[in-house]
Amino acid sequence: MELSCKSEYGILALLEIAARYESGEPLQIREIAAQQNIPDRYLEQLLATLRRGGIVKSQRGSKGGYLLTREPRKIILFEILECLEGLEVRTCQEDFNPKKVDSSVIEEIWQEASRAANSVLQKYTLQDLCEKLDSRRQLDIMYYI
Repeated sequence: MELSCKSEYGILALLEIAARYESGEPLQIREIAAQQNIPDRYLEQLLATLRRGGIVKSQRGSKGGYLLTREPRKIILFEILECLEGLEVRTCQEDFNPKKVDSSVIEEIWQEASRAANSVLQKYTLQDLCEKLDSRRQLDIMYYI
């Protein structure tokens, strides 16, 4: 399993927006794009998807931009990926077909791996990612001193 560029860029954009959550200041696409080195037009599409998914909202005007719809601690990583990638929680097929025994064994293992991954993604919030990022940045600063 690999994180797609779409999801990575979306999460990076959300981290930038989350950093301004307390101030209530909206963040413009060009600011996010410059900070995270994401193409403007692609970022615009990602933020539109996240807006439709109820994760961000847009504010019009000269001081407009994007804001989170709720606190970063209430936005679960699984929800973000589900919005961007259309993840779904599938259950194993219950119909047994003797001709498909080999495939069903593979499917069972894949489903177990998917459930484990989903469990981890549902455990972390956007706030958790912000805190990990702040912690890493502090370590980088200390390393250079």
